[in-house]
Order: sequence, then structure tokens, then C-alpha cells
Amino acid sequence: MNFKVLFYLLFFVFILVMNWESQNYMAAASFHDEVSQEDAIRLRILANSDSIKDQILKRDIRDEVNATITDWVLHIDSMDEAKDVIEANLDEIEAIVAKKLANNGINQSFSVDFNRVQFPTKLYGHLVYPAGEYNAVLITLGSGNGENWWCVLFPPLCFLDFSNGDAIEHEEDHDVAEVENEVEVKFFVFEIFDTVKSWFTA
Repeated sequence: MNFKVLFYLLFFVFILVMNWESQNYMAAASFHDEVSQEDAIRLRILANSDSIKDQILKRDIRDEVNATITDWVLHIDSMDEAKDVIEANLDEIEAIVAKKLANNGINQSFSVDFNRVQFPTKLYGHLVYPAGEYNAVLITLGSGNGENWWCVLFPPLCFLDFSNGDAIEHEEDHDVAEVENEVEVKFFVFEIFDTVKSWFTA
């Protein structure tokens, strides 16, 4: 077996794989436009728990809160104006939550805040909202330990999350996808290694 030849072949394969990965990354980056964290206002709702009752309540509140805030900001072009409108009307959002709890006969604490909130990466078509802190309306129901829901309130993009149940990307799902991609690349390299090695041991 000529180990020198084997080494150069494997090195060549490694360069090809790295170049392929780099080209894929650059192609994806050029296709997507990244949105600044200062150019969006978002909504995050934390359910009390993952029980069916608590999740239904979360979605019920989500629908009315989103519809109300969308009406406020639909014809606004200024981020500062949108922030002022939302902050000035937080009591109306609180009233919506209180009404939904009362209508469902649920005695549960809640809070409605407008401040900087951490979000994972989110993709809307060609627009990428990177992970980080955004100005956001944060609604916490009860203990806030249930599955949460989020979207972009300004500019209004929440309707995309309503129409596509798979649009919400969980951080865990993103990490799993990265691991799976890495495993696939490594498996590809080792598979080529075994193939080349067999040429010299046959």
C-alpha cells in the first residue's frame, strides 16, 4: 500500500468537502437578508403549562392580541411610533388576557411586559431574524413553564406563523439539524476514506 498516495488522496477529498460546504454556506447567506434586532418588534407568549387547556388558552390569547396590535401598527412606517403606540396601550393587552381567562373560568396569574426579550433565530422567506434580544411584548401566563409561541409584530408578520404550523423554529430543533448535517458530512468523508483504502488493500 502506498501511504503517501493515500494521504494525498484523502487530503484532496477533504479540500473538496470543505469547499462544497463553504459554497453552500455562501449561497444560503447571499439568498437571505438579515434583519437588525433594532428594526423589529416581536411577540412572545409563555403558556402556563403544556396541558391541552393551557395551550388552547395561549392560542386564544395569541389570536386576539395579534389582531389588535396589527390594527394598531398596520399603517405605521416608523419603528419609534410603533413602539410608542404599543407601550401606550399595554393596559388594553392586559384587558384582553384578563377577559380570556375569565371567559374560560380560569383563575390564573399573568403579566404583560414590553421590554428586551431573548429570541432564537427565525426565518420568514428570505428574511432572517437572528437570535438575540428584541423589543417585544412578553405575555406570561401562570408559571410560564409551557411551550411558548412567538412572531414578529412589526412589521406585521405573525400571519405567516398562523398559516404555517412548522414556521416556528425551536432552538432544540435547530441544534439537532446542525448535528445531523455535521454527522452526514463526517460520514461522507469516512465513507470515501474506506473506499480509497480498499483500493490499496484489494
